[in-house]
Amino acid sequence: MVWPDEVATQAFATALAGQPGLGQAVIELRGELGAGKTTLVRHLLRALGVQGRVKSPTYAVVEPYELAGLSIWHFDFYRLNDPREWEDAGFRDIFAGPGLKLAEWPEKAAGHMPAADLMISLTVREDETREVRLTAQSPLGAKLLSAITDTGGEA
Repeated sequence: MVWPDEVATQAFATALAGQPGLGQAVIELRGELGAGKTTLVRHLLRALGVQGRVKSPTYAVVEPYELAGLSIWHFDFYRLNDPREWEDAGFRDIFAGPGLKLAEWPEKAAGHMPAADLMISLTVREDETREVRLTAQSPLGAKLLSAITDTGGEA
């Protein structure tokens, strides 16, 4: 699918936010710098009800959010130099617990991070639109992908 602008990104995030089971998902966000990963996360967090400032966790590596009945963890592994840093930081415990986990640059934690339910790959095209590829990697991911497709999205 192609997102022509940020409004399309926001519409996708809103559709995803309304899906049952999202609160237990692990979602990988892949793409080069400036592809729109953090923008997508910001729109998703807003659609889920997060108030206040939504910061990129580039330097902190993780930003936690608490909503009524939902824990959300936004990771940005861009600054990891060695996948073992993931283990040393105690992220295994976070991923083993309940809540929505959103991981930018998951390849930097390769071999340590559990398999994602849904992978979202963003590519900036020459015309500045975003080419988006969604890949379900678990039954939950397939359910989310199917629901998004049924509500007007495409894979």
